[in-house]
Amino acid sequence: MRVGLPKEIKNHEYRVGLTPASVRELVMHGHSVLVQTGAGDAIGLTDAQYAAAGATLAPDAPTVFAQADMVVKVKEPQPHECAMLRHGQILYTYLHLAPDPAQTAALVKSGAVCIAYETITGPGGGLPLLAPMSEVAGRMAVQAGAAHLEKSKGGMGVLLGGVPGVHAAHVAIIGAGVVGTHALQMAVGMGARVTVLDKNVDRLRQLDLVFGNRINTVYSNAHSLEEAVLDAELVIGGVLIPGAAAPKLVTRAMVSRMKKGAVVVDVAIDQGGCFETSHATTHADPTYVVDGVVHYCVANMPGAVARTSTFALNNATIAHALALADKGWKQALKDDIHLLRGLNVANGFVTYEAVAQALGYDWVRPETLLA
Repeated sequence: MRVGLPKEIKNHEYRVGLTPASVRELVMHGHSVLVQTGAGDAIGLTDAQYAAAGATLAPDAPTVFAQADMVVKVKEPQPHECAMLRHGQILYTYLHLAPDPAQTAALVKSGAVCIAYETITGPGGGLPLLAPMSEVAGRMAVQAGAAHLEKSKGGMGVLLGGVPGVHAAHVAIIGAGVVGTHALQMAVGMGARVTVLDKNVDRLRQLDLVFGNRINTVYSNAHSLEEAVLDAELVIGGVLIPGAAAPKLVTRAMVSRMKKGAVVVDVAIDQGGCFETSHATTHADPTYVVDGVVHYCVANMPGAVARTSTFALNNATIAHALALADKGWKQALKDDIHLLRGLNVANGFVTYEAVAQALGYDWVRPETLLA
């Protein structure tokens, strides 16, 4: 199979879908890899390194899309990239379709086979291809929140960990999954007061065993959520429903009653966000203010630490990339139920139920396309 690697073009997106080491793995399996010139330059992965790994260099993205049987990316294809996809071509990347009707329509129109990192499951549960970026984003959420609490960034002028004799800031983390766990690790390490809210009591017990009285674990309901949000200087949203739009847990009315100069970081923004006041921002213009509350809603947060993110992502994605290339998409999906759950759009049909429900498409079971 010919595998194509185009350069990412989303705002301030410097990650790359394949490292030279991943290219070498594909080449060792007998596949050819076409890499767009300069795809990894921004993070120190040079054309020479890709060539040494066995890749062929292509001058531009249209060449890659035209010649590749499978295109491997990081972020969802932008409109003119969708237009370059063709029927039967495999697209392997993050998609986040539920809150993005325009992209979904373009992928349906293309007829491409679109496999989303974020809905591929793991044998032990969880979402192993989403997890590494959730780890990065959770840690970055505290970092970004702490920075934007500074007065010069629009915040109330609070140091997250305080100093002796002065209260530390209160960080409320909504969701105790991968994002929430890594966020609380950072927040605790910086000396903040931390409240973690979740509906999974077993998960709260696990966190309590690890962190003890350094954090408050609270069962999430309308009352406890409102209480924590209104008391916090920094609120981090890390709620995920796999493949579906994120629930709007923090209402506009709640935001209007928050402390002026408080900061919210909506890590769920890729799936539409869990704050009613959220809309996606970019690294170039990361924040806006609603009712005196600073909103940080960058849709590709891990792109800011692109080198770390690229290697972490490739560790998770390369095994499935090899399976797709070695077997073809139909056989690879037949052989692996977890990879099958990554199929979101194929041959003009929406094959992921949550996306179909969110956007009003007829849901076609993916198994019916494998016959």
